[in-house]
Amino acid sequence: MIVGVLGAAVFIGGIWYSEWTYFLLFLGLTLLGISEFYNLVRVQGIKPNKPLGLILGGMFFVSMFLVQKESMPGEVLYLSLPVLFLTLILEMYRKKAQPFTNIAFTITGVAYVAGPFGLLNLLGYLHGEYSWQPILGLMLLIWAADTGAYIFGKSFGKHKLFERISPGKTWEGWGGGTLLAVLVGYGMSFSFVDLQLYQWVGMAVIVAVFGVLGDLTESMLKRSLGVKDSGTLLPGHGGLLDRFDSLLMAIPFIVTFLEIF
Repeated sequence: MIVGVLGAAVFIGGIWYSEWTYFLLFLGLTLLGISEFYNLVRVQGIKPNKPLGLILGGMFFVSMFLVQKESMPGEVLYLSLPVLFLTLILEMYRKKAQPFTNIAFTITGVAYVAGPFGLLNLLGYLHGEYSWQPILGLMLLIWAADTGAYIFGKSFGKHKLFERISPGKTWEGWGGGTLLAVLVGYGMSFSFVDLQLYQWVGMAVIVAVFGVLGDLTESMLKRSLGVKDSGTLLPGHGGLLDRFDSLLMAIPFIVTFLEIF
């Protein structure tokens, strides 16, 4: 409980206070999330190139932030491409078994964590200057969906949503989470005016659909590795990936929705 409250306070404060506290918060999450992903897959003997993955992930997040802030030309993002291909080249010098697997998981860790968090910068700079409203609003929608799913699932849950992957999730819980997320999105449209009503409601629906799919995806990955939690960083809450699986899956779809519509 204490960890959850403190975590929420750090998140809200970091996103709201300034663009630089937001930057430091999510850069830290990017690096810690990639590191946790690599530590997680090592239980199966996979040996991703952790230093290079952290460099590539950190470079992508920082570059996306500075480009959106207009402190750096967009062409700098091309630097990620040669670093990406260094993953293949450097594997020759690591002399590890299963090079294909190591390379694949090195890149997957970057794509899974740094990809969405890097795209989150587009959400913060939708109108040219940093705004905390779309980012904090997204977090509130995810918390609303999780809360609604928990309450309705506990009270009315009978029909399993995806029993093979996550026996505890039910269609009733998902419906309750969707309802609460849409209501919160509707309510935020009156005070978080950077986005219009249809955008908040659209984000709520995307969170409801792809947030739970993100949760199920991470459960699938953990089951395949035979582990219960992605890490132990957050006492009583598992790892970072356990806490942000819904966010990581939802971000690319939300950014696409807002950029097109």
